[in-house]
Amino acid sequence: MTDQNARKILVTSALPYANGSIHLGHLLEYIQTDIWVRFQKARGHMCTYVCADDAHGTAIMLRAEKEGISPEEQIARVKAEHETDFADFQIAFDNFHSTHSEENRELSATIYKACRDKGHIATRNIKQLYDPVKELFLADRYIKGNCPKCDAEDQYGDNCEVCGATYTPAELKKPYSVISGATPVEKESEHFFFKLPDFQDFLKEWTRSGTLQDEVANKLSEWLDSGLQEWDISRDAPYFGFEIPDAPGKYFYVWLDAPIGYMASFKNLCDRREDLSFDDYWKPDSDAEVYHFIGKDIINFHALFWPSMLSAADFRTPTAVNAHGFVTVNGAKMSKSRGTFIKARTYLNHLNPTYLRYYFAAKLGSSVDDFDLNLEDFVQRVNSDLVNKLINIASRTANFIKKSGGVLSENCAEEAMVNDFINAGDQIAELYEKREFSRAMKEIMTLADRANEYIQAKAPWAMSKEEGREQEVLEVCSVAVNLFRQLMTYLSPVLPELADKTAAFLNLESLGWEDRRSILTGHAINKFKPMLARAEMDKVTAILEETKTELEKENGGAAAAKNQKADKKADKKAEKKAKNKGPELREDGNEVIADTIEFPDFAKVDLRIARIIKADHVDGADKLLQLTLDIGNGETRNVFSGIKAAYKPEDLEGKLTVMVANLAPRKMKFGLSEGMVLAAGPGGSEIYLLEPHDGAQPGMRVM
Repeated sequence: MTDQNARKILVTSALPYANGSIHLGHLLEYIQTDIWVRFQKARGHMCTYVCADDAHGTAIMLRAEKEGISPEEQIARVKAEHETDFADFQIAFDNFHSTHSEENRELSATIYKACRDKGHIATRNIKQLYDPVKELFLADRYIKGNCPKCDAEDQYGDNCEVCGATYTPAELKKPYSVISGATPVEKESEHFFFKLPDFQDFLKEWTRSGTLQDEVANKLSEWLDSGLQEWDISRDAPYFGFEIPDAPGKYFYVWLDAPIGYMASFKNLCDRREDLSFDDYWKPDSDAEVYHFIGKDIINFHALFWPSMLSAADFRTPTAVNAHGFVTVNGAKMSKSRGTFIKARTYLNHLNPTYLRYYFAAKLGSSVDDFDLNLEDFVQRVNSDLVNKLINIASRTANFIKKSGGVLSENCAEEAMVNDFINAGDQIAELYEKREFSRAMKEIMTLADRANEYIQAKAPWAMSKEEGREQEVLEVCSVAVNLFRQLMTYLSPVLPELADKTAAFLNLESLGWEDRRSILTGHAINKFKPMLARAEMDKVTAILEETKTELEKENGGAAAAKNQKADKKADKKAEKKAKNKGPELREDGNEVIADTIEFPDFAKVDLRIARIIKADHVDGADKLLQLTLDIGNGETRNVFSGIKAAYKPEDLEGKLTVMVANLAPRKMKFGLSEGMVLAAGPGGSEIYLLEPHDGAQPGMRVM
């Protein structure tokens, strides 16, 4: 790539809150972003990655008060912890700043004044609940009471966790302040509002301009169609944040200055680097690219408020806002009492961060679907792909080269094969660019399989025992090392530590993306050293136990026991429901329609067209057939299905069907089942596999 073709790219991740530790839910986003940034840099683009701690708000003020320190001391302490955790997970920010900075103060004031002067700020008095003891207005999270619908105790001021009702804090029965225990009183105060409805037409166009994923744009269109509301951007003293210009005692709500923190972090970096210009990236006619990586829970701030403020203040808007889903562990919401609300540091105490980086990449796509960290699958996938497939290529062959003098053969015995690996890099690059990391990993591991098949077929360890075949052994192993170099180049954005070890082993300065196009011949390499140990399940268990212990230390044994009891109760309830005597039937004998769900619930299920390319009986199973499914893009899935009574294996091969593609893999005694095919009928021989019409192709999503 020439310098003329190099892109100028600014990338950000959502700002972690300076009130707690980084956990695995956070890390999904930062690892996803880091991979994309490393890929862009490997391609020769000028890509800059900035972030910052979100350091304002009532929660931080109260936390500092509880700790007996100033808010400034609190956020400095947490920032140091965050930076260490990120660095140990090999997340390479070009700058990690804080929203509590002069750069952010100045930019927040600039953007606010521009909005104000153009008539986009309104003021009016509103009534809120007020803590008369602490002398501060209470956000919903700081008010508890009895649910106005079911009378459940200790429910927050906006929704009931028992019956699911939503309400206002004023509707709570027996309300009390979580901070002081006092009964709140209603008090009036002047507030400042950003007039978001002014940007209705702008947002309708902007949200459909390709800057957002389709699912996100569709969701936002619902809000736009129902009419936008003004956004409260002010808070009353006492508050830890920036005072609103010309409004003593009034402070910017944390979500106003938080996204401006992206700009502030970048400006802080620009002021220290001569090769970066703030205006080149943020002026309205900028030819640079700006990308935000965020969780789907904060999309409204980034795709409604943020572009509107930028537009009003004559700054450019983002090139794209890339949202991702939530992290679940073993199919359930992260839980402290189950030990699955895992802090970054707790993980690092037991396991290599390389494992998690790869597992996230192996399952991440460009959608906003939730991500399940299945711990058994995690261990199996890491060991299978990284240790057994990838590292094995070098470990089985490098020593033979060292015995021959440590120099690769002067010619490439399998030039066509190596060139196939080189050319595969173009497709893999496209997948990285589109954030289709899981598909990229599948392509890479398919190549790894091919490399291992080559080594197994040639068996250099057998050839080495025969006199006169030394050169042949060297040539075979030199091919293997070249294939390993290609694979590690493609994996370098995901596995930077392994990439550095590989570069040292191969005696190369780095694994540049374009450098891969030259085949290594007559090149001296260094002695191969072990690169990665196997992941062990007992280490995972240790993480879960340490997390539970941390909970007990934080909340006391009684609180931890209460949480564990609640989780066990929920588990038993779900188990009891699953073991019900049978489904309720209608008068026609068919099952009663299940409870109504919302579209977002349905959208979580990824249904795909699949072609059955192979079907086999399963030894020892009375009801199961083993199906090999083609789901497009060269990907296959192994699925065990209880349809043996209705179908002969030979009658199924070649048929199209529909499968649940994002069902967590299930370990069975016959092997791993990677999904579910859809069928209807009461069972036994009366099972009817769903068959799509002609024209449907493997990989198509069913909507």
